Amino acid sequence: MKKNKSIISLVLVVMIIMGGITLSLMLISTAREQNNTYIEIQPALMKLPQLDEPKEGDPIAVVDTTLGEIRFVLYPQYSPDAVKNFTDLAESGYYDGTYVFDSVSGAYSGLGAKSKDGSTENGLDQPCERIKRELDQDLWPFRGAVCMVTTAYERTFKEKVFGGGTYYCGSRFDIMNSIEFNDETSKEIREASAVDFLADAFIEKGGIPNFSQQMTIIGQTYEGFDVVDALANLPAKPSGTYMTPDEDVLINSITISTYSPDEEVSAQS
Repeated sequence: MKKNKSIISLVLVVMIIMGGITLSLMLISTAREQNNTYIEIQPALMKLPQLDEPKEGDPIAVVDTTLGEIRFVLYPQYSPDAVKNFTDLAESGYYDGTYVFDSVSGAYSGLGAKSKDGSTENGLDQPCERIKRELDQDLWPFRGAVCMVTTAYERTFKEKVFGGGTYYCGSRFDIMNSIEFNDETSKEIREASAVDFLADAFIEKGGIPNFSQQMTIIGQTYEGFDVVDALANLPAKPSGTYMTPDEDVLINSITISTYSPDEEVSAQS
């Protein structure tokens, strides 16, 4: 029975990630739920900063894992509360020795848990796990996007019936890899999208359109995509909510810095 439940859980995960391209209708809806309100998607004003190279002085995070290093630019201008929470935790050493706790079918990985099973230290009621979700029409779950894991939500009876609610994120984060954009899925996402350049960006860059405007995005990877891919493809088994890697993969440290082209060249040489 336990084996059958594990198989069912795995099938559901694969269906959610690989079979839900029709959910890309969520991608370009004219309105997006954000806490108790909606953000309006205005295509004429939309920018996609994740497609740009980092600029001198941009805040960055350097994530050193046991499989290699990932570097991503941070977006405090879009997600100020979540970026501050992440930065404060990183600078305090919170992430040192934390686990990669989720690795899902090549699609994404979950990092930053104190325990291998993905649980947090001291539960989810502490302030660092109760950061209100921040959504923005300019940020999307492209390949390499760093998205904060949802920790809780609160809903009134009316919101349960009609939608809405206040959503929270915390210390743990997901790094997006990508579903497969073959001819069929590319055609479907183009047909479903009201904004051509956003659909084009997903097809060209990769990502998980199913997660669009559901999670706070704090950053975008610009270096270490080989590690992003490796973390999303770890041998793993269903374990409650997550696909727990068979072997321990850890974050050694996270360093908060600023982007400098000269330093990047030095680090690569």
